[in-house]
Amino acid sequence: MAENIQVKSESTLIKKVKDIANVLAAAGVGFTDYITQLTYLLFLKMDDERETVGLGSSLPEGCKWKELVELSGEDLVEKYEEILDELAKEDGLIGTIFTKASNKIDRPVLLAKVIEMLSSENWYMMDGDIKGAIYEKILEDNGQDKKSGAGQYFTPRALIKAIVDVVDPQIGETVADPACGTGGFLLHAFEHMKTQSKDIAKQNFLRNNAFYGADNTPLVVTLASMNLYLHDIGTSKSPIVCQDSLIDKSDKMFNVILANPPFGVRPQGSVEVYANRPEFVKTSDNQVNFLQHIMSIVKSEGRVGIVLPDNVLTDGGATAKVREKLLKEFNLHTILRLPTGIFYANGVKTNVLFFKKGEPTEDIWVYDYRTGVKHTLATKPMTREDLDDFVSCYCTGHMQDRVETYSKENPNGRWRKFTKEEVYSRDLLKLDFKWMDLAEKDERSVSELLTDMQTKATAINDAVAKLQEILGGIEL
Repeated sequence: MAENIQVKSESTLIKKVKDIANVLAAAGVGFTDYITQLTYLLFLKMDDERETVGLGSSLPEGCKWKELVELSGEDLVEKYEEILDELAKEDGLIGTIFTKASNKIDRPVLLAKVIEMLSSENWYMMDGDIKGAIYEKILEDNGQDKKSGAGQYFTPRALIKAIVDVVDPQIGETVADPACGTGGFLLHAFEHMKTQSKDIAKQNFLRNNAFYGADNTPLVVTLASMNLYLHDIGTSKSPIVCQDSLIDKSDKMFNVILANPPFGVRPQGSVEVYANRPEFVKTSDNQVNFLQHIMSIVKSEGRVGIVLPDNVLTDGGATAKVREKLLKEFNLHTILRLPTGIFYANGVKTNVLFFKKGEPTEDIWVYDYRTGVKHTLATKPMTREDLDDFVSCYCTGHMQDRVETYSKENPNGRWRKFTKEEVYSRDLLKLDFKWMDLAEKDERSVSELLTDMQTKATAINDAVAKLQEILGGIEL
């Protein structure tokens, strides 16, 4: 019965938060801007509730919730913007939550509606699982909103859960994501670890010292910090930092790395990675540089689960050199081939690489969840249950018991072992393992086909525009 009450209150609150989103959307305030402002205001409201129950406030005078609720009209907007400016200058958790904070709701009546909605609930005393689930749900909806473009920061939670389950982080270990987006990997690692021990010291370490995340987008840092804070992680100092991980030369090392780094080339104007990291093989590919960065920050015996596009497994040149280093210095024991249609960017073919530091690669086990598999974000999203077979085949903690489902009798078995001899005899050590022969049907609707065509056309136009800019405006 209690569980049903929790679900009902959770769904009721989600609806309440979404209803305001619809009101703002009709007035031209996008979902991402709404979530950001909701984050700022929710933090102020929860701080006010803490102070009300005698736990004190962490905010400076003049920057509190009570001062907003007493105002209306332009005075409300001006005071709100003044508070954002001040809190962005703070250190610690507050400064992280309010990283480069600015107001995106300039109409007083709309700002008042958000404040009124938040005023109707007691958020601080609400169970962390409930308020955390509400926030995660809003982030998920935003990640699936193609207009917002926020999907590039959001990895499907079904995939994250499967990766965390097989990598199996243990309480007492440190976990990092150097391209953390809204914090999904760190959050699910926390959920996985928090029930492993009731020891108070271990629980304190888990909540305050176990995690590290970085992103170079201030908006995303705000969302990730709040996401963890609402789950009672990093309540005094956020584990999230706003920085470009690829030029980070700190000596921090971690037991576990979980990541889905950005793909493509670095934006124009960015600091060249090789200039700061001369130990790296020189390349302009983001994903290859992130792989090198992750290889450099995982501790000996540490474990990694990272989402990477196909080219990392097949390209020559610098990428092949990095791949050789990976195979010689790490045990790349498992590859999960993923289908298209599970990420914001259409048509991207990806894999999850699982490896351990400190011993060379011998056999590689590959699970093909691509051939003959179709998913779409809108009509057939991937669920955690879709990856149950992979998780079962992986044999976490007892990999010696792995058994292929592929055989001569079952040539389309999805789980296959490639021996050391087979791996190292491949041209340029390419790791694009394919063996299944299933007729693949294109089950996309006309609408989905048109959307995919439009996405590809937009990408081509953007590439042409960038090329023209590089060539000084010369017409092509």
